[in-house]
Amino acid sequence: MTDPNILRKGYVPSRFGQLHYARCGDGEPVLLLHQTPRSWTEYLDVLPLVGARYQAIAMDTLGYGASAKPAGPHTIERFADAAADLIEGLGLERFHLVGHHTGGVIAVELAARFQDRVASLMLSGTPFVDEEKRSPAGGHGRVDHVTPVPDGSHLRELWDRRRGFYRPGEEAPLSRYVIDALTVLDRVEEGHEAVRRYAMEPRLPQVTARTLAVCAPRDHYSRPSLPKFAAALGCETRVLSDGHVAAPEQVPREFADTVVDWVARG
Repeated sequence: MTDPNILRKGYVPSRFGQLHYARCGDGEPVLLLHQTPRSWTEYLDVLPLVGARYQAIAMDTLGYGASAKPAGPHTIERFADAAADLIEGLGLERFHLVGHHTGGVIAVELAARFQDRVASLMLSGTPFVDEEKRSPAGGHGRVDHVTPVPDGSHLRELWDRRRGFYRPGEEAPLSRYVIDALTVLDRVEEGHEAVRRYAMEPRLPQVTARTLAVCAPRDHYSRPSLPKFAAALGCETRVLSDGHVAAPEQVPREFADTVVDWVARG
C-alpha cells in the first residue's frame, strides 16, 4: 500500500495542453476540484487524510496552477472538458467527485455528463447558479482583481482582499492563495465570471449521483445555496463546525472526514 503522506505529482495530456495533478493513497479514486483562482494546494492538508482510505487526486483546473493556460474565455464547460480529459487520461472508470466553490460548479457539470460513472458527489461552498446569480443586478464585485503598480503595493492589496476570509494564525493558506492568484493575475477574475455565466438549472436534472452539499458557517456567499441544492437535487446538506471560504484549509480534518464518510456510504 502506498504511504498516504507521499504526494505523487504528474501531468496528463489534454486537448488544451498538459494538466497537472497531485495524488496520494490507493483504492477508489476521489477527484477534488478547487475554487478559483486557487490550485491543488487548496487541498494540501486534505489529500493525505482522504488518501489514508482512498486514492485522493487534486487537479489544477485548466488555466490555473501548473495546468495549461489556453487563450480564449474560460467557461465552466471548458473547465469540465479539461477535467474529463484528466479523468480519461488517468483511467478513472468510476470515481467520486468533490468540488469547492468554482470546483463545485465544475463538479455539477461533470456529474451531469458522467452520470453513473460518478459514484458520489460532494459540493462544498458551491454557488447555486440561477437567474438571480447570473443577473448583473446581483451586486457581484471583482473579488480578486488588482492593478499591478511599480511599487508593488498591489501585492499587499491582493493579500488584504482575502484577509477577511482568514483568521490570525492562518497566514500560511492565505500566502498560498496569493501565490496562486499571482500566477494568473491578468485573468484572475475569469473563474468567477465563468461561474456567473453558467446555466446550471438544465444540468441539475442530469445529475444522478448521490449528493451531499456542505458549507462552512461563515461562508455567507455560499451558505444560502444549501436549501436550493436540497430542493433541486433532493440531497442532504450539512454545515461544517467552522471555517469560511477557505474551509478545506481551515478545517481540513473535518472536511476530509466528511468526504470519507460520504464516500464510504456507498
